[in-house]
Amino acid sequence: MPKDFERRPPMTPGGEVSHEQGQWLRVTLSSIGDAVITTDAEGVVISLNPVAQALTGWSQGEAAGVPLEKVFRVVVEGSRVAVENPAARVLRDGTVVGLENHTLLIAKDGTNRLIEDNAAPIRDEAGQVAGVVLVFRDVTESRGLERRYREALAYAEEIIATLREPFVVLDAALLVKMANAAFYTAFKVSKIDTEGRPLYELGDGQWDIPSLRTLLEKVPREAAVQDYEVEHDFPTIGPRSMMLNARPFPPESTNPNLILLAIEDVTDRKRAGAAVRDSELRYRRLFQTAKDGILILDADSGRITDANPFMSGLLGYEHDEFLGKELWQIGLFRDKRENQEAYRELREVGYIRYENLPLKTRGGREVQVEFVSNVYEVGDRQTVQCNIRDVTDRIRLEKQAKDQTTSLADLRRRKDEFLAMLSHELRNPLSPILNAMHLLRLQRGEDPIQREARGVIERQVGQLTRLVDDLLEVSRITTGRVRLEPQRVDARFVVESAVESARPLIERHRHELSVSLPPGPIWLHADPGRLEQVVVNLLNNAAKYTEDGGRIALNLRQEGDEMVLGVRDTGIGIAPELLPRVFDLFTQADRSLDRAQGGLGIGLSLVRHLVEMHRGTVEVDSRGPGRGSEFTVRLPVLLSPAIPPPADPEPPSTPAAGGLKVLVVDDNEDSANMLAKLLGMAGDEVRTAYTGPAALEAAAAHPPDVVLLDIGLPGINGYEVARRLRLLPNLRKDVVIVAMTGYGQDADRQLAREAGFDSHLTKPVDFVKVKALVATLTKPG
Repeated sequence: MPKDFERRPPMTPGGEVSHEQGQWLRVTLSSIGDAVITTDAEGVVISLNPVAQALTGWSQGEAAGVPLEKVFRVVVEGSRVAVENPAARVLRDGTVVGLENHTLLIAKDGTNRLIEDNAAPIRDEAGQVAGVVLVFRDVTESRGLERRYREALAYAEEIIATLREPFVVLDAALLVKMANAAFYTAFKVSKIDTEGRPLYELGDGQWDIPSLRTLLEKVPREAAVQDYEVEHDFPTIGPRSMMLNARPFPPESTNPNLILLAIEDVTDRKRAGAAVRDSELRYRRLFQTAKDGILILDADSGRITDANPFMSGLLGYEHDEFLGKELWQIGLFRDKRENQEAYRELREVGYIRYENLPLKTRGGREVQVEFVSNVYEVGDRQTVQCNIRDVTDRIRLEKQAKDQTTSLADLRRRKDEFLAMLSHELRNPLSPILNAMHLLRLQRGEDPIQREARGVIERQVGQLTRLVDDLLEVSRITTGRVRLEPQRVDARFVVESAVESARPLIERHRHELSVSLPPGPIWLHADPGRLEQVVVNLLNNAAKYTEDGGRIALNLRQEGDEMVLGVRDTGIGIAPELLPRVFDLFTQADRSLDRAQGGLGIGLSLVRHLVEMHRGTVEVDSRGPGRGSEFTVRLPVLLSPAIPPPADPEPPSTPAAGGLKVLVVDDNEDSANMLAKLLGMAGDEVRTAYTGPAALEAAAAHPPDVVLLDIGLPGINGYEVARRLRLLPNLRKDVVIVAMTGYGQDADRQLAREAGFDSHLTKPVDFVKVKALVATLTKPG
């Protein structure tokens, strides 16, 4: 701002501005290009020149007598923080005040403008501040131009910096003004040794190339030089072929002051060209000797332009007879229309493949071929290549394999059905045997021989039951039908229950069993029944393969976030060659006649399957035959805060004798009669039926409280009997219907629930369990 604004204006002897002087001031303020606002000593607006009125939106009449901070509202650009009124600062400090950079003026209509400049005091005759003159200008456009200039410069620099090829900017004297990163990287030079230096001196003169001098001399005259090839052996990077493009800048100038030089290293491209020529030679050799048929077609017409010798042998045509023909004319595709549709797809997609395409040779013989065709560029033209392979023998073998697979799948299905049926048929006779044993146990006056014989029968029935269960597990494992019902469970309770289940076998072999459990719970998210099955199988396996009187040790502990269960024995051990297969289905350690341990060889396979379903691992370690073995199971523990274990459930009370009307339905008369006798001895009123219709008649005539119903009945199966029982008008609505069947798979249980059964028991069933279940289901409330 000119210092003249700090001079006092001419005044009358009374200290007031004369009319002539005021006119002089108004003319002066109106004629300058900046906005000017004057105030009195109180910061109240006196005048605005036209520029100020335009920028603030306030007219002279509106602004006169209004405080400056209302007319001249300024904030910081970006943050919108208010700036202190400059008049206030001048009046306070009596000095010239410059506005901050990035200051926004908010006009009366809300318009924002970037402004700059300052404010100065107006002093009276006594040198006191009598007012303020505020001078400012709109710099919005100039700031925008400046920003766009910086952005354009940065944009150009970024483009140059990101070019993959080396790029150099030279001045008229061929001094390097700048170079991009690709230049420094490609030629192994630094920025400090490049910029400001003559091009020909770079790298100890490695750019002093005669052909390059010739090129750069042409640039000012010819305006641009394109694709000028230079070959040179650079000391730092070795021999290179360079393609140079140069043009003057500015391009329209008659006396340009810059040269833009783009450098493309085409060394690899030239080498690739040579390699292509070599490749073409090798291709021709392969083409001639290939053991598959190859046809080359013109992409536009679809006609054959070349064929290899193998095609001649396959179809019986001479080479010249192929040329100019379409594929349908040599036996490929049924007719011209089908040929054209395939060719249209090839042109659209660029690739077609037929796994099994019929082909007729010149002699009329039909063969099956694999046909693959694709489109590719050769120079500036598209070419189609067709590869044809005789797959007649392969198709025949694939059909045989498919037929065999179908047969095997059918055999596997029938095997599973057979195992399920066999299990059912074996369970049926086991039930009456088990009930007969229970009757014998209830008889008094049993002599030692009878007691020993009954014990043998009980143990062997238990063994038969386990074998039947194993038969079903084979089917479940091979078809993936094993299901888990996980819940929060303490591993200690699972182990204790498993030990009790395996104890009879261990005691029979007089083994010494030691069990080590941690003092606190180990919480798992697991299926307790299936997890118990894992532990029981490991203990049974140890008992089977440990000599009588041997030792078995079970250890349960927690290591970090894993539960670790170890079962170690002093048994026969595992041979090294058997270790990798010990968890395979049907694998047993010793199948000799003097080592008949029983079982089907699926226990350990089921262990691995169940452990992996629980996201765990199982390993086995053995030092060899006669040195025992150790199985280790690891399962993830629950890391959430442990909750107190549920209280031990109250043991089921023995149901009171008598009081129930029971209908036993089973087509196995021995099974029905034995169960009826046991229930009768317990005081229940029992009736029996051996068929579905007989069961419905008996239930209608003598409504029961409980129906123990077999599924596989003649005439009407158990599912339908259950549905009809629920519809009998005189039958109690809360009658308990229990399925007692040899069908024990998950699907069978689901069918039972859908048919209206209250519970499902798989044969053979312990009579005590039957009474306990019936008592629970018929318990009042």
